[in-house]
Amino acid sequence: MVIVVAVAENGIIGRGDGLPWHVSGDLKRFRAITWGKPLIMGRRTFESIGRPLPGRTSIVVSRDAELSLPEGVLLASSLDAAIARAGVEAQRLGVAEAAVVGGADIYAQALPHADALRLTRIHGAPAGDVVFPALNVPDWREIAREGPFQGEKDEFAFSFVDYERA
Repeated sequence: MVIVVAVAENGIIGRGDGLPWHVSGDLKRFRAITWGKPLIMGRRTFESIGRPLPGRTSIVVSRDAELSLPEGVLLASSLDAAIARAGVEAQRLGVAEAAVVGGADIYAQALPHADALRLTRIHGAPAGDVVFPALNVPDWREIAREGPFQGEKDEFAFSFVDYERA
Protein backbone atom coordinates (compact mmCIF):
# COMPACT_ATOMS: atom_id res chain seq x y z
CA MET A 1 0.00 0.00 0.00
CA VAL A 2 1.30 3.43 -0.96
CA ILE A 3 0.23 6.80 0.41
CA VAL A 4 0.05 9.53 -2.24
CA VAL A 5 -0.13 13.09 -0.90
CA ALA A 6 0.90 16.68 -1.55
CA VAL A 7 1.96 18.47 1.64
CA ALA A 8 2.92 22.12 2.06
CA GLU A 9 5.85 23.12 4.24
CA ASN A 10 3.39 24.01 7.02
CA GLY A 11 1.76 20.55 6.89
CA ILE A 12 -1.37 21.75 5.08
CA ILE A 13 -2.97 19.33 2.60
CA GLY A 14 -6.35 20.96 2.11
CA ARG A 15 -8.61 23.96 2.53
CA GLY A 16 -12.32 23.39 2.80
CA ASP A 17 -13.24 20.80 0.21
CA GLY A 18 -10.27 21.29 -2.07
CA LEU A 19 -6.57 21.86 -2.53
CA PRO A 20 -5.16 25.21 -1.39
CA TRP A 21 -2.95 25.44 -4.51
CA HIS A 22 -2.82 24.69 -8.20
CA VAL A 23 0.28 22.71 -9.14
CA SER A 24 -0.20 20.89 -12.45
CA GLY A 25 2.97 18.79 -12.04
CA ASP A 26 1.52 17.28 -8.86
CA LEU A 27 -1.73 16.39 -10.64
CA LYS A 28 0.21 14.69 -13.44
CA ARG A 29 2.29 12.71 -10.95
CA PHE A 30 -0.82 11.73 -8.99
CA ARG A 31 -2.36 10.36 -12.18
CA ALA A 32 0.80 8.45 -13.12
CA ILE A 33 1.22 6.89 -9.66
CA THR A 34 -2.43 5.93 -9.22
CA TRP A 35 -3.37 4.87 -12.75
CA GLY A 36 -4.86 1.38 -12.87
CA LYS A 37 -4.84 0.95 -9.10
CA PRO A 38 -7.51 0.78 -6.42
CA LEU A 39 -7.76 4.09 -4.55
CA ILE A 40 -8.71 4.24 -0.88
CA MET A 41 -10.22 7.53 0.27
CA GLY A 42 -12.60 8.98 2.79
CA ARG A 43 -16.09 10.15 1.90
CA ARG A 44 -15.19 13.86 2.03
CA THR A 45 -12.21 13.33 -0.26
CA PHE A 46 -14.43 11.46 -2.74
CA GLU A 47 -17.03 14.23 -2.58
CA SER A 48 -14.34 16.88 -3.14
CA ILE A 49 -13.16 15.03 -6.26
CA GLY A 50 -16.79 14.85 -7.34
CA ARG A 51 -16.62 11.72 -9.49
CA PRO A 52 -14.87 8.39 -9.89
CA LEU A 53 -11.44 8.94 -11.40
CA PRO A 54 -11.02 7.23 -14.77
CA GLY A 55 -8.70 4.23 -14.97
CA ARG A 56 -8.87 3.55 -11.24
CA THR A 57 -11.23 1.82 -8.79
CA SER A 58 -12.41 4.10 -5.98
CA ILE A 59 -12.99 2.58 -2.54
CA VAL A 60 -14.72 5.06 -0.23
CA VAL A 61 -14.46 4.64 3.54
CA SER A 62 -17.62 5.68 5.36
CA ARG A 63 -19.55 4.52 8.39
CA ASP A 64 -22.76 5.36 6.49
CA ALA A 65 -23.85 1.98 5.12
CA GLU A 66 -26.55 3.73 3.06
CA LEU A 67 -24.15 6.15 1.36
CA SER A 68 -25.16 6.57 -2.27
CA LEU A 69 -22.18 6.18 -4.59
CA PRO A 70 -21.91 6.10 -8.38
CA GLU A 71 -21.78 2.79 -10.23
CA GLY A 72 -18.42 1.08 -9.84
CA VAL A 73 -17.42 2.94 -6.66
CA LEU A 74 -16.99 0.54 -3.75
CA LEU A 75 -17.98 1.28 -0.15
CA ALA A 76 -16.03 0.12 2.90
CA SER A 77 -17.12 0.63 6.50
CA SER A 78 -13.56 0.98 7.86
CA LEU A 79 -9.98 1.34 6.70
CA ASP A 80 -9.39 -2.37 7.43
CA ALA A 81 -12.36 -3.28 5.22
CA ALA A 82 -11.06 -0.90 2.51
CA ILE A 83 -7.60 -2.50 2.65
CA ALA A 84 -9.15 -5.95 2.25
CA ARG A 85 -11.28 -4.78 -0.71
CA ALA A 86 -8.27 -3.05 -2.24
CA GLY A 87 -6.27 -6.28 -2.03
CA VAL A 88 -8.97 -8.16 -3.90
CA GLU A 89 -9.25 -5.34 -6.46
CA ALA A 90 -5.47 -5.12 -6.95
CA GLN A 91 -5.35 -8.84 -7.62
CA ARG A 92 -8.27 -8.58 -10.06
CA LEU A 93 -6.59 -5.66 -11.84
CA GLY A 94 -3.16 -7.32 -11.85
CA VAL A 95 -1.42 -4.52 -9.96
CA ALA A 96 0.95 -4.78 -7.02
CA GLU A 97 -0.42 -2.06 -4.78
CA ALA A 98 -3.33 0.13 -3.76
CA ALA A 99 -3.04 3.88 -3.16
CA VAL A 100 -4.37 5.82 -0.19
CA VAL A 101 -5.29 9.30 -1.38
CA GLY A 102 -6.88 11.09 1.59
CA GLY A 103 -8.07 12.76 3.67
CA ALA A 104 -6.25 13.48 6.88
CA ASP A 105 -8.05 10.91 9.05
CA ILE A 106 -7.59 8.15 6.46
CA TYR A 107 -3.90 9.08 6.11
CA ALA A 108 -3.46 8.91 9.90
CA GLN A 109 -5.06 5.47 10.02
CA ALA A 110 -3.14 4.22 6.96
CA LEU A 111 0.37 5.38 7.90
CA PRO A 112 1.13 2.36 10.13
CA HIS A 113 0.08 0.01 7.27
CA ALA A 114 1.78 1.76 4.35
CA ASP A 115 4.88 0.40 2.63
CA ALA A 116 5.66 3.58 0.71
CA LEU A 117 4.94 7.29 0.67
CA ARG A 118 4.91 9.31 -2.57
CA LEU A 119 4.98 12.90 -1.39
CA THR A 120 4.83 16.10 -3.34
CA ARG A 121 6.40 18.78 -1.15
CA ILE A 122 4.76 22.12 -1.88
CA HIS A 123 7.35 24.84 -1.23
CA GLY A 124 5.06 27.33 0.44
CA ALA A 125 2.79 27.79 3.42
CA PRO A 126 -0.75 28.32 2.11
CA ALA A 127 -3.67 28.82 4.45
CA GLY A 128 -5.68 25.68 5.03
CA ASP A 129 -7.63 23.66 7.55
CA VAL A 130 -6.61 20.08 6.76
CA VAL A 131 -3.20 18.91 8.00
CA PHE A 132 -1.20 15.79 7.17
CA PRO A 133 -0.44 13.71 10.28
CA ALA A 134 3.07 13.87 11.72
CA LEU A 135 5.45 11.28 10.32
CA ASN A 136 7.53 9.21 12.67
CA VAL A 137 10.74 9.96 10.75
CA PRO A 138 12.73 6.88 11.88
CA ASP A 139 10.01 4.70 10.26
CA TRP A 140 10.80 6.05 6.78
CA ARG A 141 13.80 6.16 4.46
CA GLU A 142 14.01 8.64 1.60
CA ILE A 143 14.73 6.79 -1.64
CA ALA A 144 14.28 9.48 -4.30
CA ARG A 145 13.99 13.25 -4.64
CA GLU A 146 13.37 15.40 -7.71
CA GLY A 147 12.98 19.15 -7.99
CA PRO A 148 12.22 21.77 -7.11
CA PHE A 149 10.11 22.50 -10.17
CA GLN A 150 7.69 25.31 -10.98
CA GLY A 151 5.73 25.69 -14.18
CA GLU A 152 4.37 28.99 -15.45
CA LYS A 153 0.90 28.34 -14.05
CA ASP A 154 1.97 26.71 -10.77
CA GLU A 155 1.29 28.76 -7.66
CA PHE A 156 4.22 27.23 -5.78
CA ALA A 157 7.45 25.42 -6.51
CA PHE A 158 7.33 21.73 -5.63
CA SER A 159 9.52 18.67 -5.25
CA PHE A 160 8.77 14.96 -5.47
CA VAL A 161 10.05 12.93 -2.51
CA ASP A 162 9.61 9.17 -2.28
CA TYR A 163 9.94 7.21 0.93
CA GLU A 164 9.76 3.56 1.81
CA ARG A 165 9.30 2.01 5.20
CA ALA A 166 12.66 1.64 6.96
